[in-house]
This record gives sequence, structure tokens and C-alpha cells, in this order.
Amino acid sequence: MKSFLFILLFLGLGCSQAPRQEVSQFVVTADWVRDTLAKKNEGFRKINRMTPVIYKDLIIVGNAVDGLVALHHDSGAEVWRIPIPHGVEAGATVIRDRLFVGSNNGRMYGIDLKTAQILWTFDTKSEIVAEPILADGILYFLSGSQSVFALDAANGKQLWTYNRQDTSSLMTIRGGSKPAYSNGNIFVGFSDGSLVAFNAKTGTQQWEISLNKNTRFKDIDSTPLVDADTIFINSYDDKIYCVSKSKGEIIWSTKGGGISTPILSGDRLIYTTSRGEIVSLLKKTGQEVWKVTSKSGILSDPVLYHGMITTGESQGRLLFLDLLTGDLKGSFEPGRGVFSRPAVNLDRKHVYFISGEGNAYAIRAETRHKSSIYYLK
Repeated sequence: MKSFLFILLFLGLGCSQAPRQEVSQFVVTADWVRDTLAKKNEGFRKINRMTPVIYKDLIIVGNAVDGLVALHHDSGAEVWRIPIPHGVEAGATVIRDRLFVGSNNGRMYGIDLKTAQILWTFDTKSEIVAEPILADGILYFLSGSQSVFALDAANGKQLWTYNRQDTSSLMTIRGGSKPAYSNGNIFVGFSDGSLVAFNAKTGTQQWEISLNKNTRFKDIDSTPLVDADTIFINSYDDKIYCVSKSKGEIIWSTKGGGISTPILSGDRLIYTTSRGEIVSLLKKTGQEVWKVTSKSGILSDPVLYHGMITTGESQGRLLFLDLLTGDLKGSFEPGRGVFSRPAVNLDRKHVYFISGEGNAYAIRAETRHKSSIYYLK
């Protein structure tokens, strides 16, 4: 018996168990992928870039070929489909059970999501590649002809319109500014490099400022980001500007513009540029905090995701970057790149996007923990 106890004591002293250590790993996997096209595209390649819409248990995605499709968020199974000639590139706005989306055929659509029925359409005679915004029952959007429309969201009737005459002979970038709404005014960027404020009810112009001085492209295709009495606005190949909301005067600007809409997190402003960069600035001064450059094309609009930023490379991957440092935490390669702004469901830890090929993806992105036991000899 004494010998047996001695052996146990010896083993206990010679091989002691250390405390459990938790190992963390950020994992990005695909739950499902689905082709959004009703049939194979035999024509020219299209730019698939609509941000998916999360509505109850559906993920609604539009492709630039043949229209909208609703997929179940768990399985990716098709629930319904709405054919739209020439497809959809613009983002959509959802209020309760109504979806509003513009199309490449020049029509704005009001859709009942409970029945998947088109309630009304409005023809602008020009393709719509900019996302609409709904405020106080009025739908505002910019058409490809640089006209701003205000429609009654209930029936699609025109309330007012503003037609801008672009005298510039320069080429423009394919895209359009989603209006921003604040305190009874809307703010819209135009392809001639101007930012304009309108009275939301009447369409009366409040102020206008010319921003982009680029000699090649003057486009302002990003959504104005309103923060208190300031507006942050990105301009293609030029600068990002901080402008007074009430007076339309430049507060600060810094080099490195693009078409993406900036996002705010605390005192940081994050945006992407036309040179394939994603940049974090101090919002009060425009001072750079960090900058990361993609080697696979330009980056899509950034989105916040659990202390990170997710954005897509036009010729590469969906990226997950640390919010404070810009360090790469994880990525996913879909093939043919990512042009769309990702849509995130923070509760389910899912990210949804459409690839350049027209495939819809449901990506699970999460930090997984596991305990490890180490033995000291």
C-alpha cells in the first residue's frame, strides 16, 4: 500500500495540470450559396452589386440581369421571384412590409413583401442605379439622368422633381448618390461634383457647393453621411469632405476619395477610396489613424460587424478587418469578386452579399473559443 501511495505522489508532483487556457479563432464559413439568376446569362457580363435586404426570415437579392429573388435565410431555398427586365443594381429600402427599389429599366418599384406583388411602378425614362430613401411617407431617389424625384410612397405619384443640367464634358462613373434626410432637408451628390441641399417637402434648393475638382472624373456617388451639423461626403478620385449641414461650407477635406459611403464608429470615420484603400480618420479633423490597401481591386462600402469592419474586394475576397487597427482578421473567397455592400445580421452572426458572378452568399463569421489543457513536466 505504501509503495502505491508513493507512486501516486510522484506522478502528481512530476506531471502537474496547469489552468485551462482558452484559444480563440475567428472563423469564416459559407452556410449556403445560391445562383440568383433565373437562367444563365448568355449576354454581356453585368455588375452585380445590390446589397441584400434582410426581411424577417428572407434574404432578398437583386441581380443585374433578370430581377429579384427571395431566399430563406436558413437554407437559401427560393421562396419567390419577381422578374424585372434588365435587372437591379441599386440598393433597396424596406419600411415595414414594403420594399422600394430602382431598376436598370428606369422604373422605381413599390413591392408588397407579404404577397410578393408589385403595387406600383414609376418610369423615370433613365436607369436607376442609386438607392432610394423613405422619409415621412415620401420616397426620394436620384435617376441616371441626374434628376431627383420625390414620390408618394403609398401610390408612386410624383410630388416634385429636380432636373440638373450637367454641362460637364467629362466621363462619369457608373453609380449614383442615395439622398440623406435630416430636419426637413435632403442632401444629394451629383456627377458634376456638387452637393446640394433641398427642402424635402417642396424640392426648393437650400444651398449648393461644388466639391470635386478632379480633371478626369467629378462624380459624387456616395451617400452623404449626416452627423449633427456636419456632413461627410466622399468624391471619386479626389477627396473626402466634411461640410457644414446648415451652410454648405467646407470644414475640412483630405486626399483619397472614392464612391463608398463612409461609416462612423465613435470618433472614427471609415471609408474606402478609388485606389483600393480603406481608411480610418478622426472625424473632427480628418487626421489619418490607419490605412490598408487591397491588392485585389477597389473596396465596397464598409459595414460594422462585432468590433470589425467587413468590406468586399472587387476582384477578390470578403474581408474582415479590426476596427481599431485595420488588421486582417479573416476573409472569404467567393470568386469573381464582391462589388456589393455586405448586409449583416449581428444576432445570427451572418453576413450576406452577392458576388460579381451573381451568386448570393450567406456567410457565418464568428469567434470560436475552445479550452486547452497543458501539462507541465
